[in-house]
Amino acid sequence: MKILLFASAYNGMCQRMHRELEIEMHSVSIELSANEQQMIKAVEDFEPDFILCPFLKHAVPEKIWRHHLCLIVHPGIEGDRGPSSLDWAIASKTTSWGVTLLQADAEMDAGDIWDTQKFNLRNGSKASIYRREVISTAVHMVKNVLHKAFGNPNFKPRPLDYSNPKVKGECLPLMRQDSRKIDWSVDTTETIVRKINAADSFPGVLDSIAGNAVHLFGAKAEYTLYSAVPGDLVGYRDGAICRATIDGSVWIRQMKIAQQDERRFFKLSSLQVITQQFPNANQFASLRALESRVQNDIKIEIENAVAYISFDFYNGAMNTEQCHDLLAHLRDLRERNDIRVIALMGGEDFWSNGIHLNCIQASVDPARESWRNINAIDDVVQELICMSNKLTVAALRSNAGAGGAIMPLACDKVIAREGVVLNPHYLTMGLFGSEYWTYLLPKRVGDAKAKELIESCMPVLASQAQTLGMVDKVLSEDWSNYHRQLQRECEALAEDENYFSLLARKQYSRMQDETIRPLESYRTYELQRMKAIFDNSQSDYHHLRYNFVYKISCQATPSRLIYKPIPEKSKLFA
Repeated sequence: MKILLFASAYNGMCQRMHRELEIEMHSVSIELSANEQQMIKAVEDFEPDFILCPFLKHAVPEKIWRHHLCLIVHPGIEGDRGPSSLDWAIASKTTSWGVTLLQADAEMDAGDIWDTQKFNLRNGSKASIYRREVISTAVHMVKNVLHKAFGNPNFKPRPLDYSNPKVKGECLPLMRQDSRKIDWSVDTTETIVRKINAADSFPGVLDSIAGNAVHLFGAKAEYTLYSAVPGDLVGYRDGAICRATIDGSVWIRQMKIAQQDERRFFKLSSLQVITQQFPNANQFASLRALESRVQNDIKIEIENAVAYISFDFYNGAMNTEQCHDLLAHLRDLRERNDIRVIALMGGEDFWSNGIHLNCIQASVDPARESWRNINAIDDVVQELICMSNKLTVAALRSNAGAGGAIMPLACDKVIAREGVVLNPHYLTMGLFGSEYWTYLLPKRVGDAKAKELIESCMPVLASQAQTLGMVDKVLSEDWSNYHRQLQRECEALAEDENYFSLLARKQYSRMQDETIRPLESYRTYELQRMKAIFDNSQSDYHHLRYNFVYKISCQATPSRLIYKPIPEKSKLFA
């Protein structure tokens, strides 16, 4: 079938839906513009069998849905309507939620129902639930509808019927800041975390700290009770700040100063916002570092000779200091005799997305900070490549992009969760790329495929990456099952009777590669290209980074997303 996707952005949902549909042998084209005439033109040019809207913030024009079947993916249960579906569900402590596939109609979210599926609503942030449960449910539901409904003369979508007692959803308005407001003198820690979770990663909860209006993101409950006025800052750790509550305290990982007249701001670590952007920053000069079992960006768990190291950096971005910290932990693990296997878990929502563009944008000298950051992440990759006395596993349980999609290839094994999306390219940010990609990627997929992956700038599903050779094994998509299966894989590797032979083979392979071409020559070559880009103030990188950080739309659909018949011999996954 020919399927046209209308989307407000090429986000994780759109990327996965795009690639999953292509695996099902459908021809897919994408239109990101909200302009009615451009949407109509996309329909006329592509002549789709139907239109799918996996992530659309605006209505489909009547001129389109009157004449073409348009199906909307709505992140809510049957009957739920409105733009703040997940926000209200999280705020109201709902334990079960869902996704509904409905037909575009005159009234928003009120069209005929094609399918609806539920999932358990865990206690997490809106962004995390969307990335994991909503996307997974939506993809499986759309594929199910394509298999069972299309071409079935007995299938008919059902109208939305609020008189049906099974329909539990309702029409709710946009959740505004007055519904999100925190009352520090009354709200419990659990309430505060839930409010921030319901606003993560957009729009955040508007609050005030020492007279500064800020949006709060990334909350974690800490039930240590401090002798401080609720709302006051009591300390910091890993860039997060800790604020007292009436029954404990709460960590706030990220903040963004509220817009001031025409001046706009972007998210940074809470401590960075306070110390670098608050005009009264000196008021917090005595703020102290705290110990915490809750707020730890890097955690290590050791079991049966396997060290599981998670690096849960907000949105997967790794700044210079975070790279240094991760490197130090890896070097410590390398020296431990009780560890045979190191499993790199990444974060819960992203494995890694490479260098930290927000921190770079916020620095006094972005070119210099770009250089520091890329060298710091290269040091981490170098450590993994050269770790000759341990076997390493990249456990891709979440999506990864740019250098964060290349870094796993430095490990001996790459084990991904079904449905994970990788974006192993740099050109969309105007960069040549580093992280030893010119060594690691061709070694895994060959020179031709490496060039194609880098230049096509397209996402790759875990199953596709396995076909290409980027991933060694794909495990269950279910979060708990994946971790159980991963543990078995890692422990089997640690207990393998051929463990020392595997180490010897690894050492020999590295030595052979070194004789062909020294490892550092790859880094030198990549960094020469990168430095030229960083040092050129007119390079696309600086412009694209600015737009990315400030969320400025490109206004037009990239040509790579518009369907063009692909010659058989040049297909990426042939």
